[in-house]
Amino acid sequence: MRILSTIIATFLYVSCTYAQSTWEVVANDIDPKNYYGVTLANGVVGIVSSAEPLKVQDVVLNGAYDYYQRGRVSNILKTFNHVNMNLDIDGSRISRKDIQNYVQTLNIKEASLATTFDVGQKAKVTSTMMSLRHLPYTALTIIEIKALKDITITPMSVIEAPNHLADVRNFYAEIDRPHVKIPLLTSVGNSPSGRLKVAASNSFIFEEKHGSEPTLIHEDWDYNMHLAKFHKKLKAGETYTFSIVSSTVSSAQYEDPHNEAERLTIFAMLEGKDRLLKKHKEAWTDIWKSDVEVKGNNGITRDIRFALYHLYSFARAETSFSLSPMGLSGLGYNGHVFWDTELWMYPPLLTLQPDMAKSLLEYRFERLEAAKQNAFSHGYKGAMFPWESSANGSEDTPVWALTGPFQHHITGCIGWAFWKYYEVTGDKQWLKDRGWPVLKEVAAFWTSRVERNGPGKYDINNVIGANEWQENIDNNAFTNGMAKTVLRYATQAAIELGMTPDPDWNHVADNIPILTFADGTTRENATYDGVNIKQADANLLAYPLDIITDEKTIRKDLEYYTPRYAKDGPAMGFAILGVLYNRLGENEKAAEIFSNSYKLNEVPPFGVLAECAGGTNPYFATGAGGMLQAVLAGFGGLQIGQYGITQRKTSLPKGWGEMIIKGVGKDKKTFSVK
Repeated sequence: MRILSTIIATFLYVSCTYAQSTWEVVANDIDPKNYYGVTLANGVVGIVSSAEPLKVQDVVLNGAYDYYQRGRVSNILKTFNHVNMNLDIDGSRISRKDIQNYVQTLNIKEASLATTFDVGQKAKVTSTMMSLRHLPYTALTIIEIKALKDITITPMSVIEAPNHLADVRNFYAEIDRPHVKIPLLTSVGNSPSGRLKVAASNSFIFEEKHGSEPTLIHEDWDYNMHLAKFHKKLKAGETYTFSIVSSTVSSAQYEDPHNEAERLTIFAMLEGKDRLLKKHKEAWTDIWKSDVEVKGNNGITRDIRFALYHLYSFARAETSFSLSPMGLSGLGYNGHVFWDTELWMYPPLLTLQPDMAKSLLEYRFERLEAAKQNAFSHGYKGAMFPWESSANGSEDTPVWALTGPFQHHITGCIGWAFWKYYEVTGDKQWLKDRGWPVLKEVAAFWTSRVERNGPGKYDINNVIGANEWQENIDNNAFTNGMAKTVLRYATQAAIELGMTPDPDWNHVADNIPILTFADGTTRENATYDGVNIKQADANLLAYPLDIITDEKTIRKDLEYYTPRYAKDGPAMGFAILGVLYNRLGENEKAAEIFSNSYKLNEVPPFGVLAECAGGTNPYFATGAGGMLQAVLAGFGGLQIGQYGITQRKTSLPKGWGEMIIKGVGKDKKTFSVK
């Protein structure tokens, strides 16, 4: 029943959005009881929209973690809500029940959310918000109020603290200069355990000349909320515009977050609305030089761009921040970093935004010592990366989940990702400084992890594979395949750098088994007997690992495992099936699987992706990564190998015109499929 409801909702969503621009997602039938917000993010601060006018649901700060909520493990920090507003008109507070013609429009190209509504016959209101791309800790909100009759407006900028922040202190100050007055509304608090200090600050930008701007009134309501407001009389037909800049940081980024939040807000305030807008748009224009368009199919183009928008929003070049399965869309999966990053979200970013992909690898490199300690603790050599990672790189999986001690394939996924970056960029200095230190430790882990039981029987026992529904199994197909692959990559890395590789690496790789059934079908693990599986596992050996290349075996594995995929499993696994069917020349089947890999996961009113069909936990950035791999590696034919990014022969399904993939790789090449 739940899945049927999702299908109906998806049909209605597609029907009402099909005529939209390929650069816009419009929500014009907003039901507060069935609302899943869209995220504005810049790789550091994520702001999740709300069904309530002039409000947002969450503000999430990347890189800041503390221990609260589930599992006795760290959680990404939900910081002060520093962008909320109240609005009184003629002394009455407006709320959802007071407004009409409520529409929210995400401009994908400019990464801004415009919210418009009418307040009876009194006013038309437009709020445009963005998490500024060029200023990683700062947001901009622009408010326009058009009076339909003579009215008095009282806009209020509000800072509210979530309940988990402790010892919250609220401050208000005005810095007076001959040419400008700078109001500062600031809140400071401690994270739940006290390990971090968090601060947020905002300021108005008025368009009046100094001395004629409204008089601000500060109201300190309680420890968790305060506001700054002003009164303004408007004549019928008059439009009044003002802006708010809002910054948030923590001691994970700055030793003194209180002062830094205020400095960043002052900087943005004195830059002014026009300069902020210009630089934000320029930054996104540069990002969108890497784009995908399907001629003749606006719906598919918009869906692809919507997925790209989320990955681009959640990642940021020249940092060491990584991606959680839910990106910066909220607290899902505690904001931890899993294999979802390296195997699912990383390949599309590596293809289209190598500098963003590099940041994801830097996150792992900075935590290499923690991974080496983890290996030592488990009796292995080298580096054993945690299944769930947060601030310091130690294992952060809840104790009740056996994935923490046993899902070892993630160490292979990380080594795989490091080598793929070198294949795309050819950056030998990076390989020496970053790639090699990781790859050699990953290889050392696998050579110590195998159990040497004779030729062809270097077994990897007692693991959890990609299919997490089978725990503590032996010789898992994906785990073994990834170990074989990354051992050979470590050997190649040594040769590239003029070093002599450890001969044991290739020796071990040659003797790790890939199990099969009697008919040659790949067997997921030593005891696998055909039960349903959570997600892709054995099929991953054909893509992205390219261990299985024979088309007969690829088809045999597809025909065996496809009907065994859980119908309510996570979205990304189905995308792999789409890639493989496309490679077999079955475009229509690939297109059907591709559509089902994400369409059934869209939730209203924007169509953001839940993890599973019928789910309610958006935004599932892992699913977006899988969907984009189906586009780029499947229909687009792009593949990453020893010659960088190349294109294999492929074709498109019915209803798809020419596919143009721009801004690929370090040289920003253009590929097309007709």
